[in-house]
Amino acid sequence: MRNIMKSLRLTLVFCVFFSVFYIFILWLFAQVAGPNSGNAEVLTLNGKVVGAANVGQVFTEVVHFWGRPSVGGYTADASGGSNKGPANEGYLAEVEARIDSFLVHHPYLDREDVPAEMVTASASGLDPDITPACAYVQVKRVADARGMSEEAVRNIVDRMIEKPFLGILGTARVNVLKLNIALEESDR
Repeated sequence: MRNIMKSLRLTLVFCVFFSVFYIFILWLFAQVAGPNSGNAEVLTLNGKVVGAANVGQVFTEVVHFWGRPSVGGYTADASGGSNKGPANEGYLAEVEARIDSFLVHHPYLDREDVPAEMVTASASGLDPDITPACAYVQVKRVADARGMSEEAVRNIVDRMIEKPFLGILGTARVNVLKLNIALEESDR
């Protein structure tokens, strides 16, 4: 009995110690190695907070660039994928509906030109970035809706492309919220 109690106490001490220690190590790592010292990069427009750069948001107006679809509706408590495979009939119907909707707003594209990432949800459902190719296929729509030249909108996209870390880690990407803020600021 004495050995059991000793083992229970030791287990409890290890659980508490490693739980606190592990969280502290992760926090310390984020402070040192994480972007923005482990804190969200809060973005503002006209002095008002409009969102965090590392969390995707829904944009549906034609004057804005759109991000990837979110199965969870861009809410953190519903973060996650749909777990539907590429042979799931319901999933395929959702993708087809998204393609049709995308083509309604981008009639200058052919069906095969619709980027897959614009009609499939990301694994987290909160992806803040799209590829430059996804931004470029939206340039004409955004330019027409804003009464701007395609060249002016394309130049904004070009400025907002984030290159891979050290030129090799990751892929080129465009943060949709930052891109839309840059677009709004260009209208001033």
